[in-house]
Amino acid sequence: MAAAKIKKGDSVVVLSGKDKGRTGTVQKVMPKDGKVIVEGMNIAARHRKPSQENPQGGIDRFEAPMHLCKVAVADPKDGKPTRVRFEDKDGKKVRVAVKSGEMIDG
Repeated sequence: MAAAKIKKGDSVVVLSGKDKGRTGTVQKVMPKDGKVIVEGMNIAARHRKPSQENPQGGIDRFEAPMHLCKVAVADPKDGKPTRVRFEDKDGKKVRVAVKSGEMIDG
């Protein structure tokens, strides 16, 4: 399996959908499903009937998973979307932004 280009805690830009252009932080990555949950993006609403646990009922709002192809890592320099490549620095594999050449981590 290839190394993950998007990790938990990364700042990402949404490329398509109702949140296009907005920036958020990755809360969870699901590599088997190829999905990611971004803080404050792709909000879904679930209408709940009143029950024993929740006697009031109401609408639950939560961040729904979105496909990895819909987000791109935000460039550390200017915050615009960029692709990621891997380079070997001092014997360590690090992620580098293709657009600016800046290191993303480590």
